[in-house]
Amino acid sequence: MLFREIVIAGCGNPLFGDDGFGPAVVEELKKLQLPDNVKVIDAGLGAPHFLFTLMEDTEVPVKKLLIIDIADFGANPGDVTKLRPEDLPPGAYRDAHSWDLSEPLQRLKDTVDITIIACQPKRVASQEFELGLTEEVEEAIPKTVRIVLEEIGVEYGAAINHQGTHLWASPGEAGRDAGKKPGEQS
Repeated sequence: MLFREIVIAGCGNPLFGDDGFGPAVVEELKKLQLPDNVKVIDAGLGAPHFLFTLMEDTEVPVKKLLIIDIADFGANPGDVTKLRPEDLPPGAYRDAHSWDLSEPLQRLKDTVDITIIACQPKRVASQEFELGLTEEVEEAIPKTVRIVLEEIGVEYGAAINHQGTHLWASPGEAGRDAGKKPGEQS
């Protein structure tokens, strides 16, 4: 796997309700034009532990790692927060396969700037498959994308989707400017 200077990893499984938050944010980020030094990865379900371990031995040094995931930090469903590896109690941050993700992050944190952008879930299915995010978590996606763009130094007004429309126009602009190419006037 070829890494870049900045890695954005969406963690989770869309088959288990709000656990699909990380991959959903990654899908939105992949629609944007991001700098060449940024790699967006759907780290999926069991891959994060291995992904973070691989970063220790990469030829291209990863300088910044942004992890997009759900975490129970005692807030309202859909609330988003930024955490550092040192904010995670040992063993408290696990993937669905019970891999302790805080352990490889603790090893990486001295050489890589790591931020976990976490969303408080409302419902995570544990036994049965449950497709789709709850409304509260779905509504947290645009805010999370903005936080990611701020973290990597990209102005979200300048990050446009491939059709040339601004992804986050204000409600008044959304109808008026939909479909216009950058620079076109109303």
